[in-house]
Amino acid sequence: CDGGGHVIGLDLSNRAISSSIDGSSSLFRLQHLQRLNLAFNQFMTAFPAGFDKLENLSYLNLSNAGFTGQIRAKISRLTRLVTLDLSTDSFLSGEPLKLEKPNLEMLVQNLTRLRFLYLDSVNISAMGNEWCRALSPLTKLQVLSMSNCYLSGPIPSFSSSRNLTNLSLAHNKLVGTIHSTDWSSLSKLENADLGGNKLSGTIPPTLFGIPSLQRLDLSHNQFNGSIGDFHGKASSLLNTLDLSNNKLQGQFPTSLFELRGLETLHLSSNNFNGLIPMNAFQNLGNLFSLDLSHNRLSIDATATNISLLSFPTFTGLGLASCNLTEFPGEIPIPTLDATYLDYSDNNFSSVLPAHIGDSLQHVSFFSISNSNIHGSIPPSICSSTSLRVLDLSNNSLSGPIPQCFFQMSGSLGVLDLRQNNLSGIISDTFSKSCKLQTLKLNQNRLEGKVPKSLGNCKMLEVLDIGNNQINDSFPWHLKNIAKLHVLVLRSNKFNGHIDCSGNNGGWSMLQIFDLASNNFSGKLHLTCLGTWDAMQHNPYSNLLELKHLHFVDSGSGGGTRYQDAITITTKGLELELVKILPVFTSIDISWNNFEGLIPEVIGKFKELHGLNFSQNAFTGPIPSSFGNLRELESLDLSSNSLREASFENNAGLCGPPLKTKCGLPPAKEDSPSDSETGSIIHWNHLSIEIGFIFGLGIIIVPLIYWKRWRIWYFERIDRALSRLFPRLGRETKKHGRRAKQNQRGRTQQRLGLRSRE
Repeated sequence: CDGGGHVIGLDLSNRAISSSIDGSSSLFRLQHLQRLNLAFNQFMTAFPAGFDKLENLSYLNLSNAGFTGQIRAKISRLTRLVTLDLSTDSFLSGEPLKLEKPNLEMLVQNLTRLRFLYLDSVNISAMGNEWCRALSPLTKLQVLSMSNCYLSGPIPSFSSSRNLTNLSLAHNKLVGTIHSTDWSSLSKLENADLGGNKLSGTIPPTLFGIPSLQRLDLSHNQFNGSIGDFHGKASSLLNTLDLSNNKLQGQFPTSLFELRGLETLHLSSNNFNGLIPMNAFQNLGNLFSLDLSHNRLSIDATATNISLLSFPTFTGLGLASCNLTEFPGEIPIPTLDATYLDYSDNNFSSVLPAHIGDSLQHVSFFSISNSNIHGSIPPSICSSTSLRVLDLSNNSLSGPIPQCFFQMSGSLGVLDLRQNNLSGIISDTFSKSCKLQTLKLNQNRLEGKVPKSLGNCKMLEVLDIGNNQINDSFPWHLKNIAKLHVLVLRSNKFNGHIDCSGNNGGWSMLQIFDLASNNFSGKLHLTCLGTWDAMQHNPYSNLLELKHLHFVDSGSGGGTRYQDAITITTKGLELELVKILPVFTSIDISWNNFEGLIPEVIGKFKELHGLNFSQNAFTGPIPSSFGNLRELESLDLSSNSLREASFENNAGLCGPPLKTKCGLPPAKEDSPSDSETGSIIHWNHLSIEIGFIFGLGIIIVPLIYWKRWRIWYFERIDRALSRLFPRLGRETKKHGRRAKQNQRGRTQQRLGLRSRE
C-alpha cells in the first residue's frame, strides 16, 4: 500500500486459484494498483474484461494464469505499462490465447512505454513485416519474447529497436536468411534465440561480434555452409552457443576455442568433419556443457594421454556418434558432478566397468546405446540414485537384468534395454512408488511371467516386452495403468483366452496394441474395448507437434529428456515411429489362434489407422460397423474363415474364401502381327529387364559397400515417407541407429538449458 492506504501492488501468483473472474470483479476497483501479478493460476476462463480500469498499472503479469481465447483490445488503454506478460509455457491445457481482433498492432499501439513484452505461445499468426511494423513504435523495448507465436515470413530489420537486450523468436515459422546489416544496430543485445524455425543460408560472422552478446541459439534451423573465421571479432562475453540440428558443414571451427568464456557449446546434428583432440577443449576453462553428437567428427582422447577428469566443470557431455573407440582407462566419465552423458552410437568394443555406478552419482541421463558394449550389466549402476533415463539398448549385453534395476523404478523414468542378449526373468520387485514412464525390453531372451508388481507403475505410458520368450496369460493385472499408450507383447509365448469381462479397468489412452505372433486362443469377448477412448476420438489432433510421448524430468529443469519411439509392423514393413503422436493408433493380433466372430466393438474405433487380424481362425461376416473406420489405412483379415458374402462387390478380388482363384489371365491367341513383331517385343522386355537390373545395382551396391551413401539414401527415404504420412510423424528405421538422435529429445536445451515443448 502507499501512504494513503491505497493498494498499489498485488501478487497472487502460484496460488492455484481456479475461481472465475469477470469485469464485475472487485479486483478491478483497485484504481491505484500499479503492479498486478496473477501468474501461474488455474482460472480456465476466457480472457476477462476489466483490466483497462486499472489505468495506473505499470506491471501486468498474466502468464500461465489459465486465461484463454481472444486478448481484449482495451488492454491498449493501459498507457503506463512498462511490463506486459501474457505468455504461457504451452497451450495443451486449453485453448491458446490469440491476437486476431484486435491484432498485435492494435494491442500495443498506445503502449509506448513498454520495455518488457512477453507473448510466448500467444497465437499471433502474422508475417514478419506485419508484427515488426506493429512493434516499431516501441523504441524503449528491451525484452521481446514471442516464441511459438506462429510468426512466419522472413525476419525483418530491427533498426528501430536499438535498446533490445533480449530477443526470443524461437519455435515459429520464420524463413529466409539472416542479414548482418539488419542486426548491426543491436549493440546492446545480450540474448538471441531464433531456434526452431526454418532459417537458411550461412551464418554471418558479424553475428558473433555483437559486443554485448552472451547467448546465441540458432538450433533446429536449416543453416548451411561453414562457420567463418571470426578470429578476434567475437564477443568476449559469449557464454552459450547452440548451433545444433542444422546443415552446417566443413572443418570443425577452431575459432571457437578462442571463446574463453564459453560455458555451453552445442553443435550436434550437423555435418562438421575433422579430427579433434580432446585436450583442445582445455582452453575453454569455463565449459560445463558440450555436445558434438551426430556429426562426422572423430574425437581423439588418447593422443596426449588426456583424461576427462581434466575437465572438472563438465556436467553435460554429448559425444554420440563421434567415432569413439577407447579412452584412457575405461568408459569416459568426466566428473562426479556430471548430470548428462550421451555416448551412444560409438564403437567402444568393451564392457561396462564394474564400478561405473560410483561415477554416476549425480547423472540423470546416461546413454551408451548402440556402442558395441558386451558383457553383463554391473549392479553398481543401481547406486546411481539420480538416474532418470538409462539407455543401454542395441548392444550385446548378456546375462540377467540386475534385480535392483526394477527396485530403482521408484526414481527411474525410462529404462531402455531392448535389442541385447539379456536372459532370465523380469524380477517381481517393482517399487510400490514406481515412477517408470517407459519400459523397453524388446528383443532379448527373457523368460517367465509378467510380474504382478509391474502394476504398481501407474505412470507407465510405453511397455514394450515383445520378441522375448515370456510364457504367460494376458496381463490383466496391468488394467489399472490408466496412462498406458503403447502395449507390445508380440512374438512371445503368451497363451490362453482374452476375456475382459469382470475386468473393470480400462486403458482409455491406449493407441498401440500389439499381441501378434503368440499362442492366444478362443473367442474375443472384448467388451472393455469400448473404454479405449484414444482409438475412438483424438482430442489432440490439432496439436500434433506439441503432444507426443516423451519423458521430461522436471526436477532437472527440463534438461533430462527422452523421446519415445516404437517399432511397428504394417503392410509387411517394419517401421520405426521416432515420434509417437496420439493421432497414430493400431491393433495387431495376427498370427494367433483366435476364433469366432470379429468383435463388433472394433467399429467404434473411428481414429484407428492400422488393423491386423490375419492368420487366425475368425469366422462369420466382417462387421458392418467397419464402415465407420474413417481413418483406416491398413486392414488385413487374410487367412481366416470369413464368409464369402463379406467380400462381395469387389471386382478383381480373388482367393479364399472367394471361389475366384488367383492366377494369370488366360493366354491370348497369337495374331499374325504378333509373330511379325515377336522379336521386337522380346527385345523391349529384355531392355527393360536389363535397365532394371542396372538401375537396381546402382542403388544396391553403394548401399552395401558405401556407408555415407547408405545413410544419405535412408535419410531421403525417411523424408519421402514423412511427406506421404505427414499426420503420423513416422519414419522408417534408419541405417544402424542414426534415428537414435531423435529419441533423445531433439530440443535446443538437451544438456540443461531452458526450453519449451
